[in-house]
Amino acid sequence: MADKAVPHFHNQDGVPVIQVGSKEFMCIGALPPFDHPHVFLDMGADHEIICQYCSTLYRYSPGLKAGTAEPASSVWDDRARLAAE
Repeated sequence: MADKAVPHFHNQDGVPVIQVGSKEFMCIGALPPFDHPHVFLDMGADHEIICQYCSTLYRYSPGLKAGTAEPASSVWDDRARLAAE
């Protein structure tokens, strides 16, 4: 299986803000099977964006590596889920 080129983030924990190290990413809302349609978000020149489905506020943090987030539990990796099945 090929690695995802675009990071995926979720807000299963319901935190008010997720700091991300990428300005382009996918929001999936909550963890499957309760996820919403996976939507591509692009901050462009901005440093914040709100997901139109789940209203999660994502804030760009240049100190984070691309594809990472704070809280770290907000990064979705479907490989771990597939390995468990």
